[in-house]
Amino acid sequence: MDIKLQQCFIAVDDHDKALEFYRDVLGFEVRNDVGFEGMRWVTLGSPTQDVEIVLEPPAADPNASPADKQAMEELLAKGMLRGVIFRTQDVDAVFERIQASGAEVLQEPFDQPYGVRDCAFRDPAGNMLRFNQLPAK
Repeated sequence: MDIKLQQCFIAVDDHDKALEFYRDVLGFEVRNDVGFEGMRWVTLGSPTQDVEIVLEPPAADPNASPADKQAMEELLAKGMLRGVIFRTQDVDAVFERIQASGAEVLQEPFDQPYGVRDCAFRDPAGNMLRFNQLPAK
């Protein structure tokens, strides 16, 4: 059986700010930008990888109740929704680039006891993003 990850979803409250971060700071390419029924989805990905990140509004499900949409917006504003973990070959260089963009630093580069060197930031919507570097072999 051959199963691969194709897409993951990140909730954002402002697609243009998110694009500035994911495209301009992280260097991801925009693969799709779609508007439908008053909502917008932007699909991005690393030029070296097929996996796509879909930036979507909080509670993008059209069947979500107004109360559920409000709850999702509040959780996003608090930074309580889960983010993603990226892998890089040089976490210190990535840290410097992202920090220079003005992104909120959650953790400076650090050698974790479980073997990776990593750092963490919040994207413009408040999602936590971690950047891992595997130990040299």
